[in-house]
Amino acid sequence: MTTVAPGLAATALKLARALDQIADGDSPTAQAHVADKLHALMIRLRGLAPVQEKGDSVDEFTRERERRRSELFKQSG
Repeated sequence: MTTVAPGLAATALKLARALDQIADGDSPTAQAHVADKLHALMIRLRGLAPVQEKGDSVDEFTRERERRRSELFKQSG
């Protein structure tokens, strides 16, 4: 679990478990409400997360795309 906001992280886990349990039943209103709360909480947690110095897979995809574009540009010119 995270050390940045352990209370929020614990709440997110509880909401996720609750969502799993509701999904097995047939209460779409409750499911939508819990999903909305979980989504909002995950956005808050993401905003509190420390920025990593090391790139993630999105950065890798971006670098690869730029490399391919550069090669195509060189070939077309």
